[in-house]
Amino acid sequence: MQRRPCEFFLVRYVPDPIRGEFVNVGVLLRDAGGGAAHVRFTRDWARVRCADPDVDVEMLEALEQEIERRLAEHREDMPYVMKTLEDSLSNGLQITEAKACLAESLPAELEQLMRLYVEPHKREPASRVSGRQRVARAMRREFERAGVWNLMSKRIAAAQYTQPGDSLRLDCGYRPNGVIKMFHAVSLDGDMDLAKVLAYSMPRLREGVTRIERATLELTAIVEPVRELKSTEEDDIAQYRFGVETMESAAIRVLTTSDLERVAEAARRELHL
Repeated sequence: MQRRPCEFFLVRYVPDPIRGEFVNVGVLLRDAGGGAAHVRFTRDWARVRCADPDVDVEMLEALEQEIERRLAEHREDMPYVMKTLEDSLSNGLQITEAKACLAESLPAELEQLMRLYVEPHKREPASRVSGRQRVARAMRREFERAGVWNLMSKRIAAAQYTQPGDSLRLDCGYRPNGVIKMFHAVSLDGDMDLAKVLAYSMPRLREGVTRIERATLELTAIVEPVRELKSTEEDDIAQYRFGVETMESAAIRVLTTSDLERVAEAARRELHL
């Protein structure tokens, strides 16, 4: 496959500009010929917290979403995007000068750059990562590989469709035609609470989406396959099935991480990529 010229920028967190120390937290990659661009921040903030225990991680995650929004809205005017980003970044964040690279595809190259510059060290042991985190990471990885992650809404507040005070936030979603498709990572490995919350919330979510967006809601819960449960004792499998049936009874589509490649490919087609 022919490689195309690209350029990338590193996003750095600088807790103390006087000392000059920094931690790379993200990568912005764009086609050198203009057009497509992608951004990704780390999901493992341990190194940043070592440099600054008081770091505002929520602010950094919100900034990533803001960069994604600007890239989507002004993808034909990258000089404008870069200028507005540089003007809006706080003293604690910096963007490096552009560096050239060759890429077979932007999502694959972005993943490689993240490994090289942002997350080169061993990640948190799997035993300390929650089941939902594993499912959410798998979901994001497949959407990124399909090149649709930057075009999706993230952390969608349920309160805008249900009622003020609802703390539920759906992981991601997009709108093809008159349907709003939302996706949420759920682990059924010994914890049924989130499955119950989604099932309880679904009727109000559906009604709110119909009323506010004039669209149909299709909510998909992504769970781990039953074979990946830490225990496959009869009671654990019965609990897993209960979680699936609880969500399906509320008209929530339940798929496993094994289905994600197909789901991401469908999103790519529906977003006309």
